[in-house]
Amino acid sequence: MEQRHLGRTGLRVSRIGLGTLTWGRDTDEHDAADQLKVFWEAGGTLVDTADVYGGGDAEYLLGQLVERLVPRRDLVIATKAGSVPDPDRRFDGSRGHLLAALDASLERLGTDYVDLWQVHAFDPGTPLEETLQALDIAVSSGRARYAGVSNFCGWQLAKAATWQLAAPGVRTRLASTQMEYSLLQRGIEREVLPAALDLGVGLLPSSPLGRGVLTGKYRHATPADSRGASEQLAPFVEPYLDETASSIVDAVATAADGLAATTLQVALAWVRDRPGVVAPIVGARNAQQLTAALSVEALSLPDEICQALDDVSAPVHRYPDQDWSEL
Repeated sequence: MEQRHLGRTGLRVSRIGLGTLTWGRDTDEHDAADQLKVFWEAGGTLVDTADVYGGGDAEYLLGQLVERLVPRRDLVIATKAGSVPDPDRRFDGSRGHLLAALDASLERLGTDYVDLWQVHAFDPGTPLEETLQALDIAVSSGRARYAGVSNFCGWQLAKAATWQLAAPGVRTRLASTQMEYSLLQRGIEREVLPAALDLGVGLLPSSPLGRGVLTGKYRHATPADSRGASEQLAPFVEPYLDETASSIVDAVATAADGLAATTLQVALAWVRDRPGVVAPIVGARNAQQLTAALSVEALSLPDEICQALDDVSAPVHRYPDQDWSEL
């Protein structure tokens, strides 16, 4: 699998990442082991998790599999901290919480360091410079090799990345930002992506298959074994089952027919090769699904297909997001 630099850093990662959102909850040890082995054998290196996935079980499960199945040195392990199970405060970006969460993650993962440590979301209740100082401490102490953020809007990302580049002292530049991005969700193109491109921050798209909808599995009905049919994840899928999404999925299916490819391959290849994208994070229910996603490595979309998909899924850009030269 092709390797790409993560932002303006020396860290190289596979251009498809393995997500573990359901590990320890819907994905058991056997299926997780099969996925990790298939991913590694395909040349994949980037494995993304978080301290809240499965209530910590995703990290623990990954830690149990590393070394037993795959050498630690062959993986780029990325995790996140900052989300908390508190109805009154969803995110905690305080220095104390983040560093304690990192130590707990390392213990569950059974490793001395993570390759990429990410702040899971912006915390308006904590000064941003305090949150960023936690990243500096994590890297300077050797507990993390690189640092990034997740779910930061445009101005938040720009402020954080600029602070790390311009503030006095030894600062850790932001290597990445993880955001939802797909043909069904192109909102980051308004401000987040331009900021990331300008400041050298690599984009790691989450839900690159539109929460599974871009595979085409929901075109005619909701499969009984799908996320859309599960009590826990149905609300996650439902926003992308409207008429607008349906027309985009139909266009992807048409392109796939013309290329003798699958809708999954076309949708994933589109987001993988967008400007600023480093590695879409793919979550699969089993090794068979993951193998289908990894088969995209051999596919590059013709410019005409990319343009057609751009047109059918184009987000509405109005003032002040619209290019002033077009006003």
